[in-house]
Amino acid sequence: MKFNFFSEKGSCNAVLLIYTGGTIGMKEDPEDGTLKPFDFNGILEEVPELRKFALKIDSFAFNPLIDSSDVEPTLWQALAKLIRERYDDYDGFVILHGTDTMAYSASALSFMLENLGKPVIFTGSQLPIGSPRTDGKENLISAVEIATAKDSHGHPMVPEVCICFNSQLLRGNRSVKVNATGFDAFKSPNYPPLATAGISIKYNNSFIHYGYDRRKEFTIHTMLDTRVSVLKLHPGITEQAVRDILLGGGSRAVILETYGSGNAPCRPWFLAIVRDACRSKILLNVTQCQSGDVDMDIYATGRALKDAGVICGHDITTEAALGKLFYLMGRHEDNAQVKTLLEKNLKGEISK
Repeated sequence: MKFNFFSEKGSCNAVLLIYTGGTIGMKEDPEDGTLKPFDFNGILEEVPELRKFALKIDSFAFNPLIDSSDVEPTLWQALAKLIRERYDDYDGFVILHGTDTMAYSASALSFMLENLGKPVIFTGSQLPIGSPRTDGKENLISAVEIATAKDSHGHPMVPEVCICFNSQLLRGNRSVKVNATGFDAFKSPNYPPLATAGISIKYNNSFIHYGYDRRKEFTIHTMLDTRVSVLKLHPGITEQAVRDILLGGGSRAVILETYGSGNAPCRPWFLAIVRDACRSKILLNVTQCQSGDVDMDIYATGRALKDAGVICGHDITTEAALGKLFYLMGRHEDNAQVKTLLEKNLKGEISK
């Protein structure tokens, strides 16, 4: 589907609008009151403000559409391939996605898209775009504007994978969903917003990553190893539960969601299981806290994990940790190499 809007004042930029599914593309059925996807041919009827941009907007809708709760790595692979196929045709890409797993998808794409030199902006809404109080219109309008914004030299303002939501542009692999019902659904606890949309869009240039090399080609990495489990520690956790997850045969890596700055129980049975697991698996320490980072040198409990072979996740989110592990394990069969790369800042996912 294509919608071409031209301005008398200048040349036309181009953006590809990719609809994967989610609340933003829903309308209430007048007959039964249920939410159903609307035909994207009618996007201009829902968001006529898009006509005011000097843009060519093309759209692509997945078929079937994917509920946010059903998102799998196969969607990320399909998105990466679609962006690679259309990369030379557009100034930027806007991905409409359900909010529940948006931070996971944005995190994964940030690792899968190599030498990205154009904006890839995820957005969505808490209310359907056909609702009178929808947040979808503003989110979509801001995302489209940012996806095609250029500096005075004609270079993209934000050549990153981002989330645009509630007037803020956040780095994708720094974002987490923090509100199930409010319009302020996403936060970036350990990194400043890349831009803020008010009367005008103000870009936080010093925090935007401009690491792409114009002399090199844009490439994608779609080989993902998804053998990752997550163990969230809690008071009263049983030895059997820890053993099943850390020593189970189905995983190559485990994300340990620990307390505070990376602390865990120091009971002998727990540390024995951790040491045993580290002999054959990758264990990554990520804090349960929304803000702050892991430092396993502060307390004895954290030091015990470090001595056992657990890798420090610094201030990475669980969502980014999952995407990073999928990506690294898909590229490297050697666990030692994956462990070394986990502690490096690859795509702005950690403050290091």
